[in-house]
Amino acid sequence: MSGTAARESWDDPVASGARLLAEGVDTTHRGILYLDGISVSFDGFRALNALSLVVDEGELRCVIGPNGAGKTTMMDVITGKTRPDGGSAFFGQTIDLTRLSEPEIAGAGIGRKFQKPTVFEQHTVFENLELAMKTDKRVVPTLRARLGSAERDRIAHTLETIKLLPESGRAAGMLSHGQKQWLEIGMLLMQEPQVLLLDEPVAGMSDDETLRSAELFLSLAGKYTLVVVEHDMEFVARIAQKVTVLHEGAVLAEGTMESIQQNEEVIEVFLGR
Repeated sequence: MSGTAARESWDDPVASGARLLAEGVDTTHRGILYLDGISVSFDGFRALNALSLVVDEGELRCVIGPNGAGKTTMMDVITGKTRPDGGSAFFGQTIDLTRLSEPEIAGAGIGRKFQKPTVFEQHTVFENLELAMKTDKRVVPTLRARLGSAERDRIAHTLETIKLLPESGRAAGMLSHGQKQWLEIGMLLMQEPQVLLLDEPVAGMSDDETLRSAELFLSLAGKYTLVVVEHDMEFVARIAQKVTVLHEGAVLAEGTMESIQQNEEVIEVFLGR
C-alpha cells in the first residue's frame, strides 16, 4: 500500500470506507479493534488459529493465557510486525491493518509498549517526553522547533498523569524499573494514540509500583483503549473489565475475571486448581 493510500485510511475515513467497499471489503463491524479469523503459521506451527476478537472503544481488555497461546503474535498482527496468512484486522471501520506498515499503524493511532522499557537514559524525563511528541520529525523542522506553552502544558499534563512530575529534570537512566515503565507509557501518550497495547507492563515491578500501575491504567481507561497482556493474575483481577483467554492460537474463553476463574477449561489449561 502506498503512503498516500495509507494516509487516506485515517485522514479521510469516508473515502477510505468507499474504497474498501468497492473492493468488496465489509466494514460493518463493531469495536475499535476487530480481528476476524486471523491465522498465522511459522514453519508449520500455527501461532494463531482463526482468532477472532473485538475490543470496544475506551475498553480496558486483559488478555491472558499460557506461554505459546498466541498473545504476542496477536499484538504483532495488530501493529503490522507480522502479516497474517488469512483473516481480517481492522482499526475502526475503515483502517485495514493488514495493508499498513508498522510506522503507518503507529501514525494511525495504535501505540505498543513492550515488556522491557526503552527510554533515552541520558536524557531527562522531560526531554524523553519532548522527543516522543507527535510532531514533524524531519531534520529541518526538528532543528527549528521550539517548545511553545501548549507543548509544555501537554508535557506537564502527561508528567502528572504518569506521576513523574517531581522527576521531570532527572535523567531517565536514574529512574527505578517501574518509573521507566511509566515514562515509556508517557512517551506513547505524547504520540496521541487511541489504542495502547501493553505487553506484561508490571513484570519486575515492586508491589507498590504494581499498585500504582493499576491506578494509572484505570485512570487511562475510557480516554484510551487499553489491551493489556499480563501473567500476573492478581494485577489482572485488580484492573480487568473484560478478560480474554487465549489457548493454542484461539479464544478459549471471554468474560469477567470472576467468570474466567470459574471456567473449567481455563482452570484446566492455564489457571490450575
